Amino acid sequence: MTSFDDILEEVGAFGGCQKRIFALFCLVSVPWAGVYVGIVFQGFTPDHWCRDGAVERWRVSCDRTPADGRRLTAPLVNVSGELQRSSCEQYDVDWNATLACDTQKLDLSGTPTKPCAGGWEYDYEGRRSFVTEFDLVCDDAWLMDMFQAVLNVGFLLGSIAIGYLADRFGRKLSFVMSNVFNGVAGILVAVAPNYVSMLIFRMLFGFGVKGGWMAGYVLITEIVGVESRRTVGVVYQMFFSVGLLLLPLLAYFITDWRWLQVVITVPYFLYILYYWFIPESPRWLLSQNRKSEAVAITEAMAKENNKTLSKNIETLTDDNADSSSSASMMDLIRTPKMRKHTFILSYNWFTSAVVYQGLIMRLGIMGGNVYISFLISALVEFPAAFLILFTIERMGRRLPFAAANGVAGAACFITAFLHDGWLKTAVACVGRLGITMTFEMVVFVNTELYPTFVRNLGVSVCSTLCDVGGIVAPFLLYRLAVIWLELPLIIFGFLAFLAGGLVLMLPETRGVPLPDTIDDVEHPEKMKQKATEKQQQQLSSKLLPNTNGSISTNREPASV
Repeated sequence: MTSFDDILEEVGAFGGCQKRIFALFCLVSVPWAGVYVGIVFQGFTPDHWCRDGAVERWRVSCDRTPADGRRLTAPLVNVSGELQRSSCEQYDVDWNATLACDTQKLDLSGTPTKPCAGGWEYDYEGRRSFVTEFDLVCDDAWLMDMFQAVLNVGFLLGSIAIGYLADRFGRKLSFVMSNVFNGVAGILVAVAPNYVSMLIFRMLFGFGVKGGWMAGYVLITEIVGVESRRTVGVVYQMFFSVGLLLLPLLAYFITDWRWLQVVITVPYFLYILYYWFIPESPRWLLSQNRKSEAVAITEAMAKENNKTLSKNIETLTDDNADSSSSASMMDLIRTPKMRKHTFILSYNWFTSAVVYQGLIMRLGIMGGNVYISFLISALVEFPAAFLILFTIERMGRRLPFAAANGVAGAACFITAFLHDGWLKTAVACVGRLGITMTFEMVVFVNTELYPTFVRNLGVSVCSTLCDVGGIVAPFLLYRLAVIWLELPLIIFGFLAFLAGGLVLMLPETRGVPLPDTIDDVEHPEKMKQKATEKQQQQLSSKLLPNTNGSISTNREPASV
């Protein structure tokens, strides 16, 4: 019997066909950046103060500035030791009977105050967000957090549901249909008439986006050779950073959150066209006993790669076709080492999402030029992929993984106590680099630590904590920042340090065969021994002497 991995060696492990498909799928990661962290621009909260109808009419009729009106409306309050105009309270004064065009500065000290009663005025700075449209400030500020939280709820549900559909109906069909869903849901977000409908459509948008992205990830990794999978996976994620570079440029020119949502959504309609340019995964077809279709696609790949097949493709099988049939969630926690791996990996998924998403969203509340800050922080993500590819085969997985968490944690702590300036920006960028590395590394470390029959289930279960982290992140950032702007960084630093320490408790997987059974995980020395014996048997079989005294390579002639 010939396995698909054997055939791939002749088809071309990463030939022109796979490169073309890979390039198309890399484009899928680009708009996801706008979906994931578009809240920085779509949910921008400008400086605001209570609206008073009488003061507003006085300001317009007497040609006064907004600052003049704010002085009459907003009382001074103490914020972190500094006196600032309140955003959520106003003087309890009937200005209809008091104001005239010749009114000079009034002494309002001791004047009673009350919560905003007539809405808010905003210093738009040329941008309109859903925060200003739906007045999500002061007591309703937590409702802005829901915009991001429901997206991650959608991610969580979509990754499970579309993951199941991809196993049931195929990677290609699930990917294409998810993009139909994405296009419709994304446009519905842009035209939502009220806050509640916006949240519902936003959750549906998240449902399709992550599930489709994962279906694409699985498809591309299933059609490339074993040696190329890790690189393909890292680069596929790196194109998310390309999207981060484009997002501030788009937001700079598209200042209305609804039109920005439309632009983010349009690419998903284009991805529907992939139906005519990408194949179904031959591995999945084999797992469904659709061998003739798998053979046809494999032969087409070989033709595009200018390769000639010599192995008997009609005996093509999938080594792991039924590998997950006996998998159970209890397998992830039943034995000591499996339980330890599941806990540590789940926590790292959670921490990566909280810290990564938190650091990006923090840019929107820091003041200054958010476009430049966002662009600089996005640029520092690119070295992450190259550092990973450079270090994991030289130093292994565990030390770079733990070090990246440690760097992110230390940078968060240090940034919290630095004064604003270039040094604070530089240290924050280092932290962003570190957490980007951890986010990209946890994916393949997760796959290398679980045995074959439960590997897909293990990654799915652990990665759900990523979406839980995404739900928690906005509440953690925005609500703690009200207490102290730098408090979220302290929390992020603690989470990342703990994650790095826990990673050191994981085994090193560089050069270690992937485990096939739970016993291989619990007793790695036996797995190493079996691997050594298998290598010796393979070497002996290649050097068996023929009856005529020559050396045989034990290869049988095969035909296509």
